[in-house]
Amino acid sequence: MKRILIPALLLLPVSSAGVAAEFSVVQPDKSAIDFVARQMGVAVDGKFKKFSAQIAFDPAKPEKGSAQIEIDLAGIDAGSAEANEEVKDKAWFNTREFPVAKFVSSSVKPLGGSRYEARGKLSIKGKTRDVIASFSAKIDGGNAVLDGVIPILRLQYGIGDGLWADVATVADEVQVRFRFTLSAAPSVKKK
Repeated sequence: MKRILIPALLLLPVSSAGVAAEFSVVQPDKSAIDFVARQMGVAVDGKFKKFSAQIAFDPAKPEKGSAQIEIDLAGIDAGSAEANEEVKDKAWFNTREFPVAKFVSSSVKPLGGSRYEARGKLSIKGKTRDVIASFSAKIDGGNAVLDGVIPILRLQYGIGDGLWADVATVADEVQVRFRFTLSAAPSVKKK
């Protein structure tokens, strides 16, 4: 009985939680970047429809993780056609001169459980600042799902100049939220 049982145990599927794998293939249709701002005390939701991301994350070695994310600012959805056009203007994102926002990570640190933080540089409208992205990671159906937030102060980037610089009208803090679904890179077999 023991001889049959041991080989049979080797054929059982291994739980994805126990398998170390680097997840680095971003699934755009299952990923999103959106934001929440406050205008006159009311939450205003929006999203960025166009972005590219190169992300590598291994739950067994999170400190080796990396991310480079570029957002096409002209692809913003701020809730209405009028708002979408206005935020592209010079006072807001000035997409003619600065079409892309970019985040590049410098480190990833585990915080315990499934919580992590990625430190890096965020560049918007020609200004670059250090930021911290807090995120959780879970393995779901063979994919890694990273959900997180980067809080920013819009005035540090010159977003909302002039009349719009009044934080009583539009709050300074904006929560940029993200969800990236990653699959494992196909393994390359050596000959």
